[in-house]
Amino acid sequence: MTAPTQTFVPFSRRVLIVVENLPVPLDRRVWLEATALKSAGYQVSVICPTGRGWDKPYEVIEGVHIYRYPAPPEAHSGAKAYAVEYSLALWHMFRLARLIWRERGFDVIHGCNPPDLVWLLALAYRPRGVRYLFDHHDVCPELFEAKFGKKGLLHKVMLAWERITFACARTSIATNESFRQIAIKRGKMKPQDVFVVRSAPKVEKFEIRPADPTLRKGFGTVLGYVGVIGQQEGMDLLIEAVDHLVNRSGRPNVHAIIVGFGPELETIQNEVSFRRLDEHFTFTGALYGDDLLNALNSCDIGVAPDPKNAMNDISTMNKVMEYMTLEKPVVQFDLTEGRVSAGTASRYATPNDPEDFAAQIAWLMDHPDLARDMGKRGRERVFAALSWDHSVPHLLAAYDRVFS
Repeated sequence: MTAPTQTFVPFSRRVLIVVENLPVPLDRRVWLEATALKSAGYQVSVICPTGRGWDKPYEVIEGVHIYRYPAPPEAHSGAKAYAVEYSLALWHMFRLARLIWRERGFDVIHGCNPPDLVWLLALAYRPRGVRYLFDHHDVCPELFEAKFGKKGLLHKVMLAWERITFACARTSIATNESFRQIAIKRGKMKPQDVFVVRSAPKVEKFEIRPADPTLRKGFGTVLGYVGVIGQQEGMDLLIEAVDHLVNRSGRPNVHAIIVGFGPELETIQNEVSFRRLDEHFTFTGALYGDDLLNALNSCDIGVAPDPKNAMNDISTMNKVMEYMTLEKPVVQFDLTEGRVSAGTASRYATPNDPEDFAAQIAWLMDHPDLARDMGKRGRERVFAALSWDHSVPHLLAAYDRVFS
């Protein structure tokens, strides 16, 4: 696909971005979108929850006006828990939207999912001429199926919410071609109204640096993981793979640096201890900026243990893009969009097979020159076609469409 021409737009275009699951600027995709729009001349406001140190109810960062509400308790299971989380979030979204409407105004609501419920806010402001742009972050029906291993009534409800979301949106942006096809086929959107805006790193902030010996702890091979530690990220499979390398393949010189947070962190740490692998794992918690760069630069191999399921198979994993940007070869399970992202910069294990995952890591350990070549190809691939700079023209083209 040829990138659309980037144009400068009048300052009168006012945008309200709404996101429920992460604070801004911690949500890297939303922050890149917000700052790109601001640089292109848009007036940008954001509604998001508090959390992870981003607790001010209002602040302006790089010209973006951020309005935060107290993060509701995160639901991990059960319809009632999700109803409480989403109801509280929606109440705050409506409250803050009224405030922003009075103070700054907005012409477009840019709704990010999950949940697929921001269309309720969009419908409330449609009589005032406000348009709705849907930013398709997650496939919620597939996320439900992956998380709970079933479909049922709630799955049907999520399909209905998704359909209403697409029906209310004048324009939709998708993180990859798989998501774009969902918008067109399941969402019944016109192809010309759906734009692919890939989640991608801003390469100038991902510089290659020397490894930190204190993080490597004297191990010969260091694996790196960055991301959420939840039910569907496959951390249990990564632990099994490391266990196989250390205790069954005679490779005790392996260590894993785990960067991130999530609801399953304690469970994963307990599993590491149960398998007596504590010396082979370091859990850093959430890291940002230079601390994150130091951790990832101290790794030899980037791992993405996300298992193959209905959601992961068609999702673009940000961590894979970040490993590639820092010239790290990748090991992941054989997923459709994983191959689209990494190409020949990755080794692909048989889906959901931790022993084969371990075997792919071992192959990279045994072929260091080829591993370095893979890392270089990955970085070249990001710079040539997959960095955030390549996504910005598509984002601005989507906005031209929503205003046309």
